[in-house]
Formats: sequence, structure tokens, C-alpha cells
Amino acid sequence: METAKGIKDITPFLVMDVMERANRLSAEGREIIHLEVGEPDFDTPQSIRDAAAKAMHNGRTHYTDSLGIIELRETICAHYLKTYGVSIDPSQVLVTAGSSPALLTAIACLVDPGDEIILTDPYYACYPNFIKILGAVPHPVRTGSDDAFQLSPWKVRGAINSRTRGVIINSPANPTGVCLDSAHLEDIGNLRIPVISDEIYHGLVYAAEQHTILEYTDNAIVINGFSKAYAMTGWRLGWAVFPKNLIRTAQKIQQNLMICAPSVAQWGGIAALTEAEEDVGRMHAVFARRRLVMLEEMAGHGFTVEVEPTGAFYVLVNMSEFTEDSYRFALDILENTGVGVTPGIDFGPGAEGYIRFSYANSEKNIRDGVARVARYIKSL
Repeated sequence: METAKGIKDITPFLVMDVMERANRLSAEGREIIHLEVGEPDFDTPQSIRDAAAKAMHNGRTHYTDSLGIIELRETICAHYLKTYGVSIDPSQVLVTAGSSPALLTAIACLVDPGDEIILTDPYYACYPNFIKILGAVPHPVRTGSDDAFQLSPWKVRGAINSRTRGVIINSPANPTGVCLDSAHLEDIGNLRIPVISDEIYHGLVYAAEQHTILEYTDNAIVINGFSKAYAMTGWRLGWAVFPKNLIRTAQKIQQNLMICAPSVAQWGGIAALTEAEEDVGRMHAVFARRRLVMLEEMAGHGFTVEVEPTGAFYVLVNMSEFTEDSYRFALDILENTGVGVTPGIDFGPGAEGYIRFSYANSEKNIRDGVARVARYIKSL
């Protein structure tokens, strides 16, 4: 069999390469510190687990409405009204098996083969691959330390052409941890092109304001989920809010590809939004502390953090004076120090020469991991 031509350009998710190599080293007896993975190291709050167990016990283990159970969709709408003052209708909400299917569905609603989607560079590693799988073309717009990794609306405007079908924004962003401020969001919302706003790290903002694009425009699709802020990565539960004219299209895609999101997880999602506030607050406080610890350690060891992160749980460090191949460098760091880190090239050409560190780990491991990497770099 031969691979389809359109799939040959799909790049691997390099952080997974690093993590899998780290796991093999761990199995061989090496002491490994994982600063590469973007996954909370907390257990899912008990109230969420109890709600899912109750749903399973009560036999709620069958297909649900393809949009998702109405109880969860209504709860998501209440969440937007309480958190952002934005009113949406449950009929606009599509509950998905994680935020990645939501993103793929959103792009599929907008593009035909050959169309373009604008995105930042650096970007979340999977964005261009989702676009390519659908036969469309990623149109990256470079951001950097000179603009604090904020996507400038005038750059987006300059990238728009007859094939443009939308722009993807991510705030807080992976890999930079940067939050788009209200002025940038409002200006992007006024560009008169559809906006796909990946808001999966909402609830993990520490030193900035938190806004949804729906505060500024209705010409948007919002992606969010439970993986990050609620420590529910393995539950595979996300959602998307669509304009009313697109929700039927999104529903048909869901019906054909996934039928519905996991039924038991959906009942856990209701508990996450209504019963887990204290648990989420405690996790947020721990991440906020770890962010400060990592930044302090970076400064103490002389690492170059050009733009301090204000959300998510990542720090992007400029290592260009030591390497022109961040993938090879990340593997070298792992082999020589036992610390897993993520190569910048995973996030596009604009992040080559950078290394991403995750602070979704204990303070002790953060301090030890950064110190190990610092010692290795000084030995070069």
C-alpha cells in the first residue's frame, strides 16, 4: 500500500517522540524528569469521578444526542454567561471527544481543498496538520519577542487573500503561554473573516485578563474542553461553540465521524463545571506558584526567557546560541540529563532554536530539572 499524497506532508508530533524515548529510558532504570508534557499532574477531582461513576451505575452508557446531552450543553452556556457575560444557546454547542476533534470539525466546516487558514508561527503543533489533512493550506504569520508573541491584526490583514477562509488564534497560547489582550482580540474580531479561537487553556491564566473571542464577535468558532483546567486529559471531553448557521454542518460531521462524545464523560463534565470550583482553584494556585518557581530558576541559571508566560503551563526559552536543531538538542538533553523537554521546531520555523519547558510537575522536579539542563549546557 502507498500513503496518500495528501498525508505525506503530515509532520510527527515531536513532543511525543521525546516523551516515548523518555519512557523507554525510565523503563531501563533511568531517573527521568518530565518537563516536556503538557498534562496536569493532578488526579481528576473526586466530584467529577463520582458523577461519572454514578452515570455508569445508572446505565447512562449508550449513545447520546450527537450534539451532546442537553444537560451538559445548558451547563456550558451557563458557564459562558457567568464567566464572560456572553449569552449563547445550547443549540450552538457541540460536545466532542476532546478539543482536537472540535478543532478538526471547525476547520472542516470552513475549507475546501486549496483554501487557506491563517495561523501564528509559533503555533500548536497539530494546527497545520489538521488543515493539510482537509486539503487546505496553512498560512503562517510570524510572531516573536519583538511583538511579545501577540498576533498583530495588521499582520493578519496583510495575509488575507481570495483563498482565506479563517484565522486560528490560541490564547493562552501553546508553546508561549502568552494571552492575547482585549485590544488584539477586538481588532482580530473586526477583520470580517471567521475566527477559530482555541481557548483550551482558559482557567489557567495567572497574570493577564481572560477573554473569549465571543465577547467581540459572533463570526467565530470557540474551542474548549476539560483536559487542562480540570485535569481530565484521559476523559476525552471537549466542546465547540458554533454560529447558528454552521452548527448543523458541524453536527453532520460529528454524526459521521464520531457519533457522539463519550456518554459517561459528559456527566462528569457537568460536575466539573458545577461542583469542582474549589478543586480547580487549588490546582490553579499550584500552577501559579510553579510558574514563578520556573521563571526564578530560569533567571538564576541565565536562561533567556524573552517573553514571560501569563497562562497555560509552558515557558519558551531561546537556546539558539547553543543549537540550530532543537529536535536533536532536545534528545541530547534527554540522553545526557534525564530531563524531557520539547523542541521548538515542533511549533513551527518561528520557534526553531527554542526549547519549551512545562511546569506541569512538582516544584522539586522543576528546580532539579532546570538545574540539570543548566549544568549540561555549561558543559558544552
